[in-house]
Amino acid sequence: MKTSLAIAAAVLAAACSHAPPAPRGAGPSPADYFPLAVGNQWTWVDRSPALPAGGASPERTVRILARTADGFYRDSDRGELRADADCLRDRVRRLLCRPIAVGQGWVSVTGVSSTERYEIAGVDERVETPAGTFTGCVRVRAHVAAGRGAENVLELTYAPGVGPVRIETFAVVEGKVAPQVQAVLKSYSLAR
Repeated sequence: MKTSLAIAAAVLAAACSHAPPAPRGAGPSPADYFPLAVGNQWTWVDRSPALPAGGASPERTVRILARTADGFYRDSDRGELRADADCLRDRVRRLLCRPIAVGQGWVSVTGVSSTERYEIAGVDERVETPAGTFTGCVRVRAHVAAGRGAENVLELTYAPGVGPVRIETFAVVEGKVAPQVQAVLKSYSLAR
């Protein structure tokens, strides 16, 4: 799972972002879907289809350790996040932007010849995990080109007041979808 979630984290960690400005005050804030505070912690359990049947499911815990001078929250995986008025972002890309509505999209340029496309794929979703049942969730889908006729797709589902409750990745080759990683929230602790 460490490798699987590391892949998901890497997809989130290496891009510069070009999102059109969203209207201020247009519905809930992205910060409502990912509470950032020193001491907050999330543990996900890996339920990926490639895991051996009957074995223990690997877990991954991420904890917010510090707030940087420029307002980013640094976590135990060396990720850094900040919630601005209109977007939840890492140092180089926007991860969730207003307005929070199905079809809302933005683009992150990750290199000279690489672009990630983001879209809000679902709102007001219900997600069941070992940590509980969450309603009012927002599902964000990222598409990353992986060669001719292939792309990697990442879906992150955020629960209001909790953060990511489901992480899924898929490989899409010539239109065929193959699930790769599925992690769901096992527990969380918010410092408030």
